[in-house]
Amino acid sequence: MKLLHIDSSILGTHSITRQLTARTVAQWQSSHPGTTVEHLDLAVATPSHLSAESLGFRLGADAEGLTPEQRAENEVSERLVQQFLAADVLVIGAPLYNFSIPTQLKSWIDRIAQPGRTFSYTDKGPVGLAAGKTVIVVSGRGGVYSTSESMRALEHQESYLVAVLGFLGITDVRFVRAEGVAMGDTAKAAALASAEREIEALAA
Repeated sequence: MKLLHIDSSILGTHSITRQLTARTVAQWQSSHPGTTVEHLDLAVATPSHLSAESLGFRLGADAEGLTPEQRAENEVSERLVQQFLAADVLVIGAPLYNFSIPTQLKSWIDRIAQPGRTFSYTDKGPVGLAAGKTVIVVSGRGGVYSTSESMRALEHQESYLVAVLGFLGITDVRFVRAEGVAMGDTAKAAALASAEREIEALAA
């Protein structure tokens, strides 16, 4: 079994999601001996945002005629989509930045959402091609967004990830949530304790 461990927080050692993704991966390995892990740190190795040079995904003979810039961008996209498709399990650290996900994580998603590789359009609509994977999203939030309708309306982090992963065919999406971590020491301790319990349940 192959596990892809993705971090996207820009906070380094101060990151709650990095702490919890490491804990999640360790729990998964303990529960699933023999799992191999590859780590992708998107704060360090951030793919550039989509541009005219990186918009197309072309392989082999289809890559003929690309400019050097297009070829380099194509290689980035190909490396990331191959890494994604090879993984059986993904653990994704996704802090809430300005009501959504980090731009680094969005850049990765834009690279792996490739027509003909991870999804396709048919006469009956879109079909995801990356089914069968398990994704554990470690969601970090300074405030509390899950307990009231007004705050849920501001949240475009977990809802977006469910939508885009579902579009790629992934339906086994689990969440470890630490929210309220900026609301004082007591709230932070409670959030981390709750996340630890979720990790034990979801990564078993």
